[in-house]
Amino acid sequence: MSRHLEVGERIVRTEALHGGITAEMRRLTIGRPDGGTRDLVLRTFVNVEHAEDWLNREAGALTLLTGTGVPAPGLVAVDPTAAHCEHPSLLMTHLAGRTVLDDEGLETRVPLLARQLVAIHALRPAERPREYVAWTTADTVVTPKGADAAAWAAAIDVIRRPAPRYEGRFLHRDFQPGNVLFDVSPPESAGPRITGVVDWAATSWGPTDLDVAHCSTNLALLHGPPWGLRFAEAYEEAGGVLAAAASERLYWQVRDGLAFSEEVQLVAQPWREAGRAELTTRAVEERLDAYVTALMDALG
Repeated sequence: MSRHLEVGERIVRTEALHGGITAEMRRLTIGRPDGGTRDLVLRTFVNVEHAEDWLNREAGALTLLTGTGVPAPGLVAVDPTAAHCEHPSLLMTHLAGRTVLDDEGLETRVPLLARQLVAIHALRPAERPREYVAWTTADTVVTPKGADAAAWAAAIDVIRRPAPRYEGRFLHRDFQPGNVLFDVSPPESAGPRITGVVDWAATSWGPTDLDVAHCSTNLALLHGPPWGLRFAEAYEEAGGVLAAAASERLYWQVRDGLAFSEEVQLVAQPWREAGRAELTTRAVEERLDAYVTALMDALG
């Protein structure tokens, strides 16, 4: 770690950052010879399968994003095989701002999220990231206790079909409120603004619908199903393009929603740690059921 600091610099403080599921995050305050400080962030995977792949992908994405206008951290160093660190790790610059998971102010933040995602999808990298990987199958979906059995059976049938054809785009693949930083104290007239998008380890190539569906599911579980349904509209209003056919859009929305069924507990815990104490595993399951049911109802 110290070999990536400038001459005379040293680590003066470390602080654990909360909210992640797979990686440990630490903010490192670096003391400078002139008495000033700067911050870096260390992302570490401890006993995580595919850590080397994820870190290589994130390092590649951060390098690609430099100078694009997308507010992402800058890559300082990466050690995907733990050759120099105790565990596979990535060191990056620290971005100002914080995640905001509260219901208050959501009407203002949703259009900002949509515009930011449109900007990400507009990137045309010289080298494409790998094709997306589906996060669930029809046979691994876990129908929540007390769920609308008919709606869930119909939803599972949707993802048994072959994936619709699509025009590929650069995807974040985990774009959601927990990975977006906001300046929440701007001048009164300015309103909130996005200061950073983090966690690029799952960067992929695939349909814009997939990223939109993922953010939609997160919004539905954090803030209620209507917000999940609203995000696709906000994305189009921001200039984004989704699949033309409603049935094709539904495929991606349902595929992402059902993927959450297998990891509700993992998703809900960091939300509670971030202050959303009411989002128990059971409460999130109920919202997921309501969202999946609403998607199937919207199909008619």
